[in-house]
Amino acid sequence: MLFRGQQLGKYKIISQLGSGGFGTVYLAQDTWIDKKVAIKVPHRQNLDFGELLHEPRLLASVSHPNIVSITTAEKQDNVFFIVMEYVPGETLENLIASKGVLDLNRALDYTCQICNAVDHAHRQGVIHRDLRPANVLVTEQNMVKVADFGTSRFLEIAAHGTTVIGSPPYMAPEQFQGKAVFASDLYSLGVTMYQMLTGVLPYDTPAPADLDKLMSGELVSPPRLKNPAIPKSINGIIMKAMAPDIAQRYQRASDLLEDVMEAVNALRTPAAAPPSTRAPAARGGRDDAQSIQTRLRARDTPAARFCWHCRKPLHARTDNCPFCGEQQ
Repeated sequence: MLFRGQQLGKYKIISQLGSGGFGTVYLAQDTWIDKKVAIKVPHRQNLDFGELLHEPRLLASVSHPNIVSITTAEKQDNVFFIVMEYVPGETLENLIASKGVLDLNRALDYTCQICNAVDHAHRQGVIHRDLRPANVLVTEQNMVKVADFGTSRFLEIAAHGTTVIGSPPYMAPEQFQGKAVFASDLYSLGVTMYQMLTGVLPYDTPAPADLDKLMSGELVSPPRLKNPAIPKSINGIIMKAMAPDIAQRYQRASDLLEDVMEAVNALRTPAAAPPSTRAPAARGGRDDAQSIQTRLRARDTPAARFCWHCRKPLHARTDNCPFCGEQQ
């Protein structure tokens, strides 16, 4: 436990921001350049130094505008800590708690930004495993930053994450068996979308006796039953993201993103009116949807392609992975 005013090298502790199962995060001041930063101090300080470096190395591999960035990792006064960007604002969890149901445009905006972050991480072979509103930071400019990749792991060798890690209300059925895959993060995103648009979780934390019902889909009711204002297209996207059967679920965040943007454009465009008679788009209309799409879909120049399933490299014109046979 660090205290206010304590100095760790050039960093001066200001306050505690939060604490989780893997570490405590503090707001600190970089006294050399007079800048606020976030410092994460892992609870387990007695690990091998290489193990302590696992999280910062992983964070460094997933640099993206929608992911909380890492500055460095240091050890001062026998305390190992990770220095990250400080994101002023609040968590998506707090926003939902204060507002109940988020406005549809805002919820879909956040969904697209989270998709961008998850898609980028997955392309680097990284699965989050604990994606939930408490780990999504929202800035004052409504920029979303996904945080807490401390539970993540690379899927370079293993076919799936073999440790049971996550927050039960947001965990995909296979995660309870220690078999997290990329699609598990999309299930968690589906639960998050459900919560943003209804103000509640789709079900309580599953008890051991409920796991069979979770795996059969019996615990989930369509979000439109709780909020009839949710468009049918968005309802369908959420239910597909939360499909208990991995094969029926979205496999890639980019696919979910494309479906959301198609739904947004369809909702903003009067389908019945011919193009020449459509009214000009009002604020928040099609022009707004296109600007959101341009802003949110901006990504790094794509690197080499990798199979979504086994993560092995693919030829640019390959539709099926030559290693595992999965369709891309």
